Amino acid sequence: MDFETTDEHQLIRDAIGRICSNFPDAYWAECDREHRFPWDFYNALAKDGWVGIAIPEAYGGSGRGITEASIVLEEVAASGAAMNGASSVHLSIFGMHPVVRHGSEEMKQKYLPRVANGDLHVSFGVTEPDAGTDTTSITTSARREGDTYIVRGRKVWTTKALDAERVLLLVRTESREKVAKRTEGMTLLLAELQRREVTISPIDKVGRNAVATCEVVYDDLPVHITDRVGEEGKGFRYLLDGLNAERILVASEALGIGRAAMRRAVDYANERVVFNRPIGMNQGVSFPLGEAQMRLMIRKASWLIDNGQPCGAEANMAKWLAADACFQAADQAVQTHGGFGYAKDFHVERYWREARLQRLAPISQEMVLNYVTEHVLGLPRSY
Repeated sequence: MDFETTDEHQLIRDAIGRICSNFPDAYWAECDREHRFPWDFYNALAKDGWVGIAIPEAYGGSGRGITEASIVLEEVAASGAAMNGASSVHLSIFGMHPVVRHGSEEMKQKYLPRVANGDLHVSFGVTEPDAGTDTTSITTSARREGDTYIVRGRKVWTTKALDAERVLLLVRTESREKVAKRTEGMTLLLAELQRREVTISPIDKVGRNAVATCEVVYDDLPVHITDRVGEEGKGFRYLLDGLNAERILVASEALGIGRAAMRRAVDYANERVVFNRPIGMNQGVSFPLGEAQMRLMIRKASWLIDNGQPCGAEANMAKWLAADACFQAADQAVQTHGGFGYAKDFHVERYWREARLQRLAPISQEMVLNYVTEHVLGLPRSY
């Protein structure tokens, strides 16, 4: 396999860099402080076709793979936009992957062009208060009434729910007690969000405040059968297509945040003079894990998924490594700034807050280790 950067990939980096240069740190700090969605930035990316980079050309996208999508999000995060910038677009970029793979032709024709041009915002509704990472324990249900599903239940950590028109919603159409395998009996629906049967409540959180994360309550929400992704009862398997892509994209965002933090730290270490010399002469500023190594694991995972090969181990390991490196880099950037690292004017505290999220979502570091020890090393399941 060849994981070298191609000319096309460099062109993507340069193009995203030019767009991001119009949105400095001050813009992102303001969006975060005011809990304001970065519409100007989102529209700029959508206008140039980047939101639809991974959507097939037949449906208005660029037809590129998760590799190219991960490069876009890495450069967005590295610009200083961090998670506020990346999260504004990455659900549109990866969230519809299950629809691309398993949706009906009618569904693809109806929704994918609108996602590709930036018109249709989509969120992801999987996690529940009492299920957490144990997706098979979800209780949000959908009962069938003719050609309509009636959805009832509650989801948490639904990103962009306030701004999204639709949500890829995982529900149980068969109770866990009635299925042979706990991964069966779940169905994936592309449901409407902005309806009277849906109550959306933002969750007050530490960082990434420009993009709301919400609790969503579904009180007998009707969803037509034509908005079902694939077959009934196979939603968990379809969901995995999106989750593996998500691991890779989040890993790229983590790498980008680490790059942004280290750029500021190195600049500060060179410019800050104490005792008549730059502090960089006294304190080494180092990336905790080499950027080249992190990029290699991410690129390997994205190559596998783009070529239709299993990539669960690689996607999870890429996410773990990049999240760990990202947090250490951001923490070191704060440390290098000393007391000023705690001041908002220097922006590294914002990187640190957003880097901390990478070790929790979309899957915790501990759950990645559970996956690796069980599925890669063959050790007994520990949970």
